[in-house]
Amino acid sequence: MELRQLSYFVAVCEELSFSRAAQRCFISQSAISHQIARLEHDLGVQLFERSTRSVVPTDATTRLLPLAKQMLSLESAIRAAVRSSGPRIRLAANMSFATRSLSAIAGAREAHPGAEIEFVIKPFRQRIAAVADGDCDLALIRGRVDQPGLTVEKLWVEDLVIAVSTAHPLAGRDDVTLTELGNYPLLLPPEQEQVLLHNVVRRAFADLPAPPTYGPPIPPDHTATMELINRPDAWTILYADTPAEGIAGLRLSGRPLRVPVSAVLRSDLRPSPILTTLLAALHSA
Repeated sequence: MELRQLSYFVAVCEELSFSRAAQRCFISQSAISHQIARLEHDLGVQLFERSTRSVVPTDATTRLLPLAKQMLSLESAIRAAVRSSGPRIRLAANMSFATRSLSAIAGAREAHPGAEIEFVIKPFRQRIAAVADGDCDLALIRGRVDQPGLTVEKLWVEDLVIAVSTAHPLAGRDDVTLTELGNYPLLLPPEQEQVLLHNVVRRAFADLPAPPTYGPPIPPDHTATMELINRPDAWTILYADTPAEGIAGLRLSGRPLRVPVSAVLRSDLRPSPILTTLLAALHSA
């Protein structure tokens, strides 16, 4: 039994899907299925009842899950305990924050030449857990998180991007309204995977006569931009303006769609000059 197998096991338990768990862990679905099968063989029990439509935990899974989470938490605590005592900061984020984060890191290193600042790529839940366990000093997230022992500091507000295929009827317009967009299918990931985006849409359409027309959810192993190519009548909302062949961004008339970007830190974290400088740089980057 390996710690990585327990990590994959927890991901499958929380996602109830091998494909979503694989995406979350940045490995292939066949690889995560193989590792879960090895874990089941090592333990001598079946952990999931699999079908083409669902993944159902067994009674053994219910007993194992809290222990697996405890083991993974201990691993993070061990890494934090033996970490070098020198000036070092670990920033957890995803790649959509890379440009702004690396600019802030460069500024903080210039102010503190001896500092080591790591940019660690982690999915949302793992970012929060890494800060809570002490494995990372801060994490960047969109929206908020309410968890005992953690503090959320708002850094900036980010404009969301309305994206369509260049073949869309509205492509090429100087600006569009939500009412106009509401006539076309909106493609988003399932709500359980992107609660924040769905909340933004609900708030934006709350005062309009009709809600948006939703198309089929974007599968976990597909990208929003590729779905637009396949559905040139549809539109979507992106967190970052990432140009792609065949995709056009639209300017929204009136109030833009926005989300807050925040830093998550432990409430008991002792202030350090490096961390203070890095946060200031993130505020102004």
